[in-house]
Amino acid sequence: MSQVLRITEQRRVVSQAADFGRVAVLYGGKSAEREVSLDTGKAVLGALLARGVDAVGWDPAEHALSDLAAAGFDRIWIALHGPGGEDGAIQGALQWLGLPYTGSGVMASALAMDKVRSKRVFDAAGIPTPDYAIVRNRSHAVLAAEDFGYPLILKPACQGSSVGMTKVFDPDDLNGAVDLALSFDDVAIVERCIVGDEYTVAVLQGEALPSIRIETPRVFYDYRAKYESDRTRYHCPGTGSDDREQQYAALALAAFAELGCSGWGRVDFMTGSDGQPLVLEVNTVPGMTSHSLVPMAAKTFGIDFEELCWRILETSFADNAVHDHVEGVAHGA
Repeated sequence: MSQVLRITEQRRVVSQAADFGRVAVLYGGKSAEREVSLDTGKAVLGALLARGVDAVGWDPAEHALSDLAAAGFDRIWIALHGPGGEDGAIQGALQWLGLPYTGSGVMASALAMDKVRSKRVFDAAGIPTPDYAIVRNRSHAVLAAEDFGYPLILKPACQGSSVGMTKVFDPDDLNGAVDLALSFDDVAIVERCIVGDEYTVAVLQGEALPSIRIETPRVFYDYRAKYESDRTRYHCPGTGSDDREQQYAALALAAFAELGCSGWGRVDFMTGSDGQPLVLEVNTVPGMTSHSLVPMAAKTFGIDFEELCWRILETSFADNAVHDHVEGVAHGA
């Protein structure tokens, strides 16, 4: 049985708003998830201001990084989604500028954003994930479809919020799905379609929050189901038993740790035909909108939205995550 990592993270408790200093909430940006990022950032900014934090909003699409460096901020709350915000780019820039920031570091952010490389890490660690194939053109997708059959999932390798993602039911729709995915990225992946329940588990300062089971009337949990639909249903806790909650929590923490993530994030799952969870991906800057999952899980855990934003801001202090090898976590042991 393979060994996987578990993350042990010591919370740095901040009791006074003044201890954070002057905070910039980075939101907006130039990715395909700009509108979601604006919603996230405005909600976070409002919560921090309500708690007395000296915070301002900052849109990198409208201001240069040199302006950020000269503005006298003490730390950064990253609310940027997608490329440029979750892929290690802004993390590297902030690190170079000497500005502490929330969430995962450069390498972990880059790995989590890249679905191909994160799956390779999961495979090497023995963390179960759906079968997949790399796609750079239509021919690659045809070969993958011959192997996996229909339906299948096709998505860009480095996008979030289901941007560019398609559930393909027959060969007639395959080329269009490939073209859509590759319009966002040079590489896409075809994933074996898992017919089962979809779950997500948020991670906050080394703890797994209660799972959420997602029900959508749409073909899959796509962008509209996530951010626009009022017909999507959420069940929290989602698993129905303590043993299952522990299984999902352990697997979420293992996936989070194997990528080197820290601070906060969210791990998404599908349940296979055998009832066992399969990790889809890790999100290092999940949404914080009115429809978002992390605030739902936190509320069930007894953490309101303002406190959640405060605790995420606490993660901008020195990284104190410790990764321990644990045997069998990925197999539900």
